Parts: sequence; structure tokens; C-alpha cells
Amino acid sequence: MRAGLGTFMDPHPDRLKFIKQIGVDDVLLNLWGAPEAGYPNLPLSGEHEWSFENLVVLRNQIEDAGLRLNAIENFPYSFYDDVMLGGPRQDEQLEHLKTTVRNVGRAGIPYMGYNWMPNGVWRSSTTHRLRGGAETSATDLDQLEDAPFTHDREYTEEELWANYERFLEELLPVAEEAGVTLALHPADPPVESIGGIPRLFYNFENFKRAMDLVPSDNHALQFCLGNWSAMGADLPEVIEYFGERDKLAYVHFQTISEPLPRFNEVFIDQDGYYDPYEIIAKLDEVGFSGMIIPGHVPKLEGDGQYLEHDDRSDLDVDGHGGWKERGRAFTIGYLRGLLETYGRETGRESAVYRPSEE
Repeated sequence: MRAGLGTFMDPHPDRLKFIKQIGVDDVLLNLWGAPEAGYPNLPLSGEHEWSFENLVVLRNQIEDAGLRLNAIENFPYSFYDDVMLGGPRQDEQLEHLKTTVRNVGRAGIPYMGYNWMPNGVWRSSTTHRLRGGAETSATDLDQLEDAPFTHDREYTEEELWANYERFLEELLPVAEEAGVTLALHPADPPVESIGGIPRLFYNFENFKRAMDLVPSDNHALQFCLGNWSAMGADLPEVIEYFGERDKLAYVHFQTISEPLPRFNEVFIDQDGYYDPYEIIAKLDEVGFSGMIIPGHVPKLEGDGQYLEHDDRSDLDVDGHGGWKERGRAFTIGYLRGLLETYGRETGRESAVYRPSEE
């Protein structure tokens, strides 16, 4: 198990140095808005798919900074919006997705994360206050229940499942050939429907269905502890079920105050929905040996000043803007300490990866 960092689009040299300096070797890039982002350091320019050449350049850019590109998280919505909703470009987009997955594999990137949320992440607040005035996001379903349709009409759950099954039937054989694992993220927030769009992955049973629908060793979960907490799930049970089936690709390490219908995200050292030490122990028990990254983190005083370009809203997916490098460094320090303590107390030092010193 090892601490990683992610949920950024722009691999700016200063950011990559910062990541290495705080003791991290593994990163993922979250590219849900990549075609429109226009970051000069991001060599992915395709409007419909990503080329092999550009992905190789990206991988080498990360490796030249002494890091590993462990995953790309999220196809841009413009790559597969009609795939999710059964629109007129569905067939065309599926072919582009296949090309992208093949190229991700050829470029030596092991994981390709995705979600099934045509209308994205929702929050009712991005300025909820924690200790010292730190800002975090919050969700109150009562405040979101009157949301207008986000698309042309109201869609049914059956439609979304049918489109999802076709996506898996088309993409998973390509992923298997390419040596890429597709990793599914929960609905955020995990509710049945919002804005007229069903949110399929809001409970344990639907994730079981997703993994069984088109069986494949190359299909797994982005295990987001924040969203599973918002579901009110029995986390050890979920970890045991999917971990024993080798369905945990990597972990989003974040916590919240309480499950829905309302919650706010909290610092990882505050009382939250779960005991972080127990989660690490359970992950080790089921044989998980992957990357654990901070998910959403609070915004601390001074965040966004370390890197000039952070004022371009390098796209924390909660819509809060900015990468929150100080909040992420705090979480990394906590996670590194937690992993070290767990390893020493249990005699399981071999289960914990130590970053390189170079």
C-alpha cells in the first residue's frame, strides 16, 4: 500500500516537484475536462480521443520528474456523453473510446478510471467552514431536490443500465487486450437521480451488478471512501467483498461527517464516518497493495498561492476550484504516518511501500 496524489489536470513542473518533495512516487491525472482546459503542460490535445504519441509524452513527462503515472482518471465528458445517454453519436464515441483505451495500454498506463454521471458532481455548498475557517464542500439533498433537468428530458434507470451494459461489452474486451483495468467511480453524491438523470452507482447492490454484468479481470473500482461513506455502507463488508475478488483498483482516502441526506467533508484527522486505521487494516487483510490518494480535501489558508497557475481553477472535481496543495499535503502526511504505524504495530512493514529518496 502506498500514498499517491491525484485529481489534477495540469502536470506543471512545479507541481510535480512539490509532489515528489512530500514523499510521493505515484500520481494519477483526473482529466474529465481536458479538451477544454487548455493547460500548456498537458500534452493531450484530442477532441474525441487521445493519441498514443501524446500519452507517451505525458507518461515520460511524469517519469522525468521521478514519479509514476499510475492512472488516468475519467474520460472527458465530451468523449462519451452520448454513450451514457444513448445519443446520436454513441457508436462514433464508442470507437473513439476503444482507440483511447488501446493507446493508454500501449503507453504503459495501467488504470483508466471512469464514472457514469452524465451531469457530473453536485454539491450544495463549497464554502462550509471547518476548524480555523478552512473551507470544504457539503451536500444537503433537501436543497437539491428541485433541481431542473440538466439535459433534454428525464431519463430512466433502464436506459442508463442498457447503455452501460453496451459500454462494458464494447470496452472491456479492448481493455483486456490492451492490459488496462477500467475502474468505476461511485455517483457523487450517491443518490438515485438528480436533475432528471439516474445515478446508477449509489449502493452496494448496483456495484455488484456492475462487476457481474460483463465479467472481466480488467474491471474494478475506484474505491472512494467518501462516497461509500455517504451511502451509509458497511465499509469493512464492502472492502471484504470486492477485495477478495481483486476488484479494488485504488482508493480515494477522504471522509465525511455522516451519511446522506446531508453531510460535509472533514479533515482526515477529525471524527468522521469511519476509523482510518481500521480501513487500512481491512485493506491489508484482503490483500490490497495499490495506491491510496487523498480525494476531496478542505481548502487551507494560502492554498493556491504556492503555484501561480492554481488560480486557473485546476479543477478539484467538487467544483471548489484550485488543487488545494496544502490540504493534500496534510492528508499525505497523515496517511504516511498511518501506514508506517500500521506496519510497525502489526509487523506488516512489507505491506507498506516506502517512497524513493531520489
